[in-house]
Amino acid sequence: MAALKLSFVFLSVFFHAAFLLPHLVNCKNDDEDNLLQGINSFRTSLGIPVLTKHKKAACLADEVAEDLENQPCTSINIGVKSPPLSNFNRLVKKCDIDINTTRDGVVLPVCVHDLVPTLVLTNYTHSSYAQYLNNSKFAGAGVGSEDDWMVVVLTTNTAAGSFASGAHQSVVSEIGWRRYVVCLLLGSLVYLV
Repeated sequence: MAALKLSFVFLSVFFHAAFLLPHLVNCKNDDEDNLLQGINSFRTSLGIPVLTKHKKAACLADEVAEDLENQPCTSINIGVKSPPLSNFNRLVKKCDIDINTTRDGVVLPVCVHDLVPTLVLTNYTHSSYAQYLNNSKFAGAGVGSEDDWMVVVLTTNTAAGSFASGAHQSVVSEIGWRRYVVCLLLGSLVYLV
């Protein structure tokens, strides 16, 4: 009986680790978090409110960075408001964002070899991108990176820049909560046995 109970405990721990830990651990985000912190320090020094993390904007930033990863650094001009993304609508849809809520937002990609943190921050704060970072109408941000590309997506509190969800929920968001229910049920099973 003790061996059976021990195997249920092991199984429960395994499922908790398999389903919950991948959502909690992501080392790639350290550079992205540090950039957002640097941008917020820059805004604070100018007396502008800090940008809050925006989940949908972060999704879009990741998708744009992934889309740009195979492009050489010289193929895009730093400071251009909208990068030449022929599939922008597909990327927006992939993140479950209503395209009508992106008009006032801004996508700011930079390419820095090895994503050296000080150079990345300088590319945002000492380029034409600074005009967007200096603008208090932007309230949220999402940051994504891939290889040598870093992308910041700025959102507003207006309907035209909120990056709100589309009418339909994404498959991921519909399924995602089920993982936690399964883990909860398996954990409860250990105590019943």
